[in-house]
Amino acid sequence: MSGTPVIEMTGGRKTYTTGALSFEALRGVDLRIDEGEYVAVIGPSGSGKSTLMHVLGCLDVLTEGSYRLTGHDVGDLDEVELAAVRNLQIGFVFQQFHLLPSLPAWRNVELPLVYRGVPRAERRALAVEALERVGLGDRLENRPGQLSGGQQQRVAIARALVGSPAMILADEPTGNLDSASTEDVLALFDELHASGRTVVLITHEAEVAERAARVVRVLDGLIQSDGPSAATPLTHLAPVGPDGGAR
Repeated sequence: MSGTPVIEMTGGRKTYTTGALSFEALRGVDLRIDEGEYVAVIGPSGSGKSTLMHVLGCLDVLTEGSYRLTGHDVGDLDEVELAAVRNLQIGFVFQQFHLLPSLPAWRNVELPLVYRGVPRAERRALAVEALERVGLGDRLENRPGQLSGGQQQRVAIARALVGSPAMILADEPTGNLDSASTEDVLALFDELHASGRTVVLITHEAEVAERAARVVRVLDGLIQSDGPSAATPLTHLAPVGPDGGAR
């Protein structure tokens, strides 16, 4: 493989147990995503993609196997340490925008920096810069209720960007948007990828997944295929090995 790995999962298994019942949501996943890649993870409901997203985002941990994020094994971290990793290394974008309705846009965007202890003046400057990056420099003082759904999602993307994380992890980010807002958000992800950001997009929609450069298809807790999207010229991708992973 070429490039610097952001995500390295080997033999990833996740089993949920309730009483005498157990369910294996991930059944031996091997996945590597390098710095600067734009990867979509797609699968139907119950395929394991949501569990995979939770593990990649350090919201859950594997039962077996290993997961290294930016070269660090996160499997043995406690909840406090995992929270620190999430704050420092991962920018989350969810289907639900998770904005605080009483706060203006810039205050919502600065929140990850509050938890880092960044001084207020620096937080505001970085929040303004992030909002300008997503085209909302004129909406700094607007509260979420004064913004459209697409604008709210762009505020959420600015919040994900503000701390310069190792990757943007987006879970069904267009699920609550109309077609025009969906296009705006996907165009923004295209721009982020073009600027060198690492973007991992979780979706069940094929047309959304095809906007990424690489598509990982998950079914029954396993990776069924891993390769370039139909919309991506092969010359824009690293060579693909026999296992479907980029080399």
